[in-house]
Amino acid sequence: MIQIGDKIPATTLMEFIEVAGEGCSIGPNPVDTAKASAGKTIAIFALPGAFTPTCSAKHVPGYVAQFDALKAAGVDEIWCLSVNDAFVMGAWARDQKTGDKVRMLADGSAEFAKATGLTLDLTARGMGLRSNRYSMLVKDGVVKALNIEGPGQFEVSDAETLLAQVKAGL
Repeated sequence: MIQIGDKIPATTLMEFIEVAGEGCSIGPNPVDTAKASAGKTIAIFALPGAFTPTCSAKHVPGYVAQFDALKAAGVDEIWCLSVNDAFVMGAWARDQKTGDKVRMLADGSAEFAKATGLTLDLTARGMGLRSNRYSMLVKDGVVKALNIEGPGQFEVSDAETLLAQVKAGL
């Protein structure tokens, strides 16, 4: 399992873009995690699935609400990762009104989740292999803080916890 001090996995996530710009075409675009995190401070949070109750009611809205505070504390970008396809993540971004505050990144085949060791097997509930719920602070590709939730919990991966860690200088 990924630990504080480790580099994040070098995988490719997908991001749905609705408006062409800055070298991004309309539609799903690949995001190389190593390149996208280089030289940046990134607040990453991952969750089991788009449009699921806790994820939609608490997790994503918390990061949208704390966007200004996280930016003021030195975070360059906020990434939301889920084992869904880019089209679903794009629709969820519209639904959650993430705008340019949170990058909604699809880990469609769970490659990032598998590489971190933070998977959640929800096969018995008809959802297959998913990502565990967690947050991490990443500086220049290196994990500086890692907050992993217990099964069915939402206590440590929220935006307020990560904001406190950023402010503490992690």
